[in-house]
Amino acid sequence: MRMHVLTSPIQRFLGQGKKWASGETHSQRAIRWVKEHRHPKGGLPPHHKHKGTTQEVTGYLIPTLYNWGEKDLAISLAKWEASVQRPNGAFVAPDTDVPYTFDTAQVIRGFLAVVDDVPELEKNLRRACDYVDSQITPEGEVRSPSYEVWKLRNGETLTDYCNLYVLPPMLQAGRKLSEPKYVEAARRGMNYFRKKPDLVEFKPEIGTLSHMFGYMMEALVELGEVDLARAGLCQAAAIQKSNGAIPAYPGVEWVCSTGMAQLAIAWYMLGEVEPANRAVAYLENLQHPSGGFYGGYGKGASYFPAEEISWAVKFFLDCLTLRASTKTKRL
Repeated sequence: MRMHVLTSPIQRFLGQGKKWASGETHSQRAIRWVKEHRHPKGGLPPHHKHKGTTQEVTGYLIPTLYNWGEKDLAISLAKWEASVQRPNGAFVAPDTDVPYTFDTAQVIRGFLAVVDDVPELEKNLRRACDYVDSQITPEGEVRSPSYEVWKLRNGETLTDYCNLYVLPPMLQAGRKLSEPKYVEAARRGMNYFRKKPDLVEFKPEIGTLSHMFGYMMEALVELGEVDLARAGLCQAAAIQKSNGAIPAYPGVEWVCSTGMAQLAIAWYMLGEVEPANRAVAYLENLQHPSGGFYGGYGKGASYFPAEEISWAVKFFLDCLTLRASTKTKRL
């Protein structure tokens, strides 16, 4: 696989930054982690100790890699996704044979990133969208055949409010493909969630780990629900520490790496640069020499505290892209 040269102004900027002893930047280490952990048959594992693959994370890693100039790798992963797609258009959760609506939506993000380069993937994109559309009720509830893998080791079930993150790729696909039913499905879903009185409350009793909350905040910004996103992010800002750390839940001492990255992404998208920059600086200090991150750090961490999770790398890279974009706009 050939390496891509960073040629655009933002890509040249992204090649700068803190150098490690090896001469690598944070971003180069993160991309190396992806390449070194890719499964021989195609996808990425859930974490560095896992021998299988995750169709979900591989799916939303595709646009990240594409934006970083890793076009060949992104296309290869998208073709792998097409090869494992179920006849009904769905994608399954790791270690299961069960379709998940959330996972399928994240593969839609991947197909959208490369479909202009690989037009034959449009049929796969449409099949995935049709499946997700079939799981959004007339009232707008996003359903899934199972939520079993959303349970943490301590028995807690993560909030299904993170199904908000299902809606933006449907909206984007509908516009891209001139398919009104996908746009309508996204709008129907947002109308359903908008009625939830606790939608943007960051609290442990409803399962809003910062990772889930991050999905929700990013989705709200993508959907144009800026006021709701700001209301939620104010709660994260209120508990952010002076060193940039954001507790995984209000009231705990440990942090979730990927949750911090996602909240930073939402802040950047809203132009709230200061809390985002502090969160990313904290993450840079957490990054391992391998380029990866554990899911949780600190006393009492219950979210993958000894596993380098692949989605932390994805959202960290997205943070660096947005931070650089913010800086170049100021030049």
